[in-house]
Amino acid sequence: MSSKNYNDIDKNSLLLGGGMGRGLLFPGSFDPFTKGHADLVERGLQLFDSIVIAVGYNENKEGWIPVEERVRALKALYANEPRVTVESYTGLTIDFAKQCGAVAILRGIRSVKDYEYEMQLADMNKQLSGIETLLLFANPQYSSVSSSIVRELAHFGKDIKPFLPEGLHYSSKK
Repeated sequence: MSSKNYNDIDKNSLLLGGGMGRGLLFPGSFDPFTKGHADLVERGLQLFDSIVIAVGYNENKEGWIPVEERVRALKALYANEPRVTVESYTGLTIDFAKQCGAVAILRGIRSVKDYEYEMQLADMNKQLSGIETLLLFANPQYSSVSSSIVRELAHFGKDIKPFLPEGLHYSSKK
C-alpha cells in the first residue's frame, strides 16, 4: 500500500495557495466515487477555497476497487480543477485533516440514519481536534445512491454508469 504517512505530506502542496485560504477535507472510501460524492465536491467548492479528497485506506478491509486505482481515477477526474487535490491516507481522519491544514471536514447526509451517525462522528472529531464538520444534505436525485448499492448492482451485472460522474474511469475492479 502506498498511502502516505502523515509526516511525508507537505500540507502546503495540498491546499490552494500554498496552504493559505480555507481548505476542506472530504474523507471517505469512495469505493466507488458516485455522482452524489461529485455533487458534494462541487457544493463544497462554492463554500471553501479548496478541497482535499481523502481516500481512506483500511488494512482490515479489502476494497472493490484498489485504493491506488481510486486515487488515480479521481486525480484524472479533477485534473482540470486546481482547487481539488486527491490523496490516500491511513489512520484517523482528524489527524489527516490537521496534517492537510483543513479548517473543516465535509460529510454528506442522505437520510436520518446517516445524520445520527455523522452527528456522533462530528461531535467526537470536534472534541478531539477542534475541527468542525460541515454536513451537507444530499440533493434529492442522489439521496438513494450509495457506493454499497452501486457495488451490488455491479455484482449482479447491472450498468452502473448512470451513478458515476461522467469522465470517471476505473481500470481495475474486483
